[in-house]
This record gives sequence, C-alpha cells and structure tokens, in this order.
Amino acid sequence: MMLTNDLFMGGILNKLQRLQTITKQLRDPINGCEWDRVQTFSSLKSYTLEETYEVLDAIDKQDMEELKKELGDLLFHIVFYADLAQEQGSFDLDEVCLAVADKLVCRHPHIFTENKSEKPSWEQLKQKERDQKAQYSLLDDIPQAIPALMQAEKIQKRCTSVGFDWHDIKSVLDKVKEELGEVEQELVRTKQDPQKIEEELGDLLFATVNLARHLKVESELCLQQANKKFIRRFQQVEAILKQKNLSLTDATLEQMEDAWQSVKQLEQIKLNSEVDKND
Repeated sequence: MMLTNDLFMGGILNKLQRLQTITKQLRDPINGCEWDRVQTFSSLKSYTLEETYEVLDAIDKQDMEELKKELGDLLFHIVFYADLAQEQGSFDLDEVCLAVADKLVCRHPHIFTENKSEKPSWEQLKQKERDQKAQYSLLDDIPQAIPALMQAEKIQKRCTSVGFDWHDIKSVLDKVKEELGEVEQELVRTKQDPQKIEEELGDLLFATVNLARHLKVESELCLQQANKKFIRRFQQVEAILKQKNLSLTDATLEQMEDAWQSVKQLEQIKLNSEVDKND
C-alpha cells in the first residue's frame, strides 16, 4: 500500500502508527526501498549497535535536540525488527509493548499490587524469570553481544549477589598484581605462546574490571573517558608538531614524546590554576 499524503503528514494515524506504516512501505517487496527490503535481523545488528552508541554520545554531550533525533533512529530499528518478526509470523510491535509492560509490572510487585510491604530483591525477581526459562545457572542470561567490559562487570555483580566476591580492596589489588605477573611470566618465556598471552591478558582485564567495580567505577565509561583524553592530547601533539613544521611521519619518537609531555604539563598547569581560583 502506497502512503497517501494524509498518512505521510500524520493527519490520520498517530505518531507511532505512522512510523509503522512508513516502515512497512520501505519493506514493500515491489515499491519499497532497495536497501530496507533486503535487511534481516542479522544484517541490522551492527547498525543498531551504532545507533545505540549515538544515543549515548548525545547524552554525554547533553544535546537534547540531537538526542531526540538519535532516539528516533533507535526507535525506527525497534519498529523495523518488529516488522521483520511480524512478516515471519513470530510477533508484532503490540506484543513487544505488552511483553515489556508485563515485565515491568512483574518486577515491581510492591508498586503494582496491593501487597506494598514486601519488596523482593532484584536478584530474586531475575532468578524467578530464569527459572521460568529453565535457565538454572546464575550466569545463564548474561548477554553475549554487549561490550566485553560491561559483560565482565555484569558477571561479577551477579556473582556478588550470592556472596562470591572479594571483601576488601587490598585483595582485589593483589589479584590485579598477580594477573599482571602472570602476563610478565609469559612474555619472558623463550618460546612465547600467543594464545596463552591472550588468555593471561584477558584475566588481567577481568581483574581490572573487578577493581573498578569495587571502586564504584564503571569500566566501560572509565575506558571511554581514557580514550577521549588520549584523543584530546594526541590532537594537541599534532598541533605542536605542526607549529614546528613537522608532520607525524616526519617527527621522531623523541619529538612526539617531548610534545606529549608538554601537553601533559600544560594540562597540569591549567588544572592547578583552576584549583587556585576555587580556593
């Protein structure tokens, strides 16, 4: 069905219905868009991930206008997935909305039922859901597609809920040092095993996530901030070299390192100045 002008302008359908109608038109096997009509659940995954990060980026920038647009892009993906599922006879968008509404009510019985006194823990509610899905391991429903740092944190938090955790920060630090030592042991071997080095580096990262968690720091956000700081500093290094008529390919490692240290010193001077102003 082709969209009439009234439909396109939203004169008849509500906003969400209009988006659903547009999506179906894009998916039309004859008159639809060549790109949209050939997409599948799998082919859309990377685009959905990209849209999700663009939402997070808009939040970090506190750009409400951009956030509105990015949330719209993400919503389009949800509608698109629901349309794909409906074509296969699996479910539709109404069932998606019903499922999440039912889940929210189920997870907040102290709000949506008459029994206001008993408030079950989040883990008790999650365990009940896992039992209903025949997921009997505490870690059965940890998502596999999320970033590895976030996944490690979820695993650790889940284990903490049953008491399987370090109880003091010194033990956590000792574990990080132990894992770093095991990486060093692999590096000094006469015949290095790349697979073993990768395994030990993974253990070190996992232990570092544990340290961040005990310090109430989100590893994923922490690394994002480190990435941003490195980009900012490296761009300043490029600027310093440019002032000296040097390109990155022409500059020596020593010249780049000198510029890097200059950037760090300037940042420290600026930081000290701001502290003095606030005193």
